[in-house]
Amino acid sequence: MELSSSSIRNVAVIATGSGSLHPEHMYGTRKPTLWWVATSKEWVTVPLNVFVIEHDEGLVLFDTGIDPAAATDPDYWPDRITRSFLDHVFRFDINPGDSLANKLDEAGYRATDVKVAVLSHLHFDHVGGISELPNAQFLIAPEAWEHLVSSPHPERDYVPRPQILVPGATWRLMEFTPTDDPDLSPFTEAFDVMGDRSLMVVPTPGHMPGSVSMLIRRANTPPVLLIGDLTYSEELLLQNQVAATGDKALLLESFAKVQAMKAQHPDLVIIASHDTTAANRLATKEGDQTKVRT
Repeated sequence: MELSSSSIRNVAVIATGSGSLHPEHMYGTRKPTLWWVATSKEWVTVPLNVFVIEHDEGLVLFDTGIDPAAATDPDYWPDRITRSFLDHVFRFDINPGDSLANKLDEAGYRATDVKVAVLSHLHFDHVGGISELPNAQFLIAPEAWEHLVSSPHPERDYVPRPQILVPGATWRLMEFTPTDDPDLSPFTEAFDVMGDRSLMVVPTPGHMPGSVSMLIRRANTPPVLLIGDLTYSEELLLQNQVAATGDKALLLESFAKVQAMKAQHPDLVIIASHDTTAANRLATKEGDQTKVRT
């Protein structure tokens, strides 16, 4: 599945803080939502990751992390019911230094060098850095954009419209076109992010309207499929263990396509956005050395 020559020099992951959620949320449950939200006492901590792709034409991000204000500013969520429910579902370990620009700087990058940001979906912990990327073009699936601009209350789905529709931001709707690329099978449509087949986005609905995944292809390196919040780990996906949120039928359909891709390409590395092992699994070979960027 690798390309014979590649314009991608490295793939790294940075964490804009961390969050904790109930195990029922991550692993699924037969309990009614309000029941497990109100009664669960256990918490599982996960990173709030952003993926950084060093492309010859500039930096590309997959998601933009969380805005620290989402955890600290009481006015971030104007709807009190939304804010109260969130307090029962998530806990955050975030400080002001966890902003996207700061974390990029700590990793040796500059926010002004980001050329493209692909958004896996529009939940608040994936869109928090939009305002910090003045030179980026933001790529979004049409279904996600429609939900953002047409829903009367997107914040009730934890989609913070004011923080997404930042004045001056440049948006582009990804037009998925038919593809017969054997590496993408059984997906039949895709979007080529940089025009060189190195970064291919495919629809993986189920978690949120317009949820997508992105295949990264480099020379001499196993391919990587970033799957956003389709699930929380490759293991859960391969076991058909869906989270407690989202459309279960659509999730399982997307699971089946990713599983089929994995069956055809056993070296495929599947990484979820909140995967605690993401940094170690993004090792890149440089000569005889193995390098991990964190």
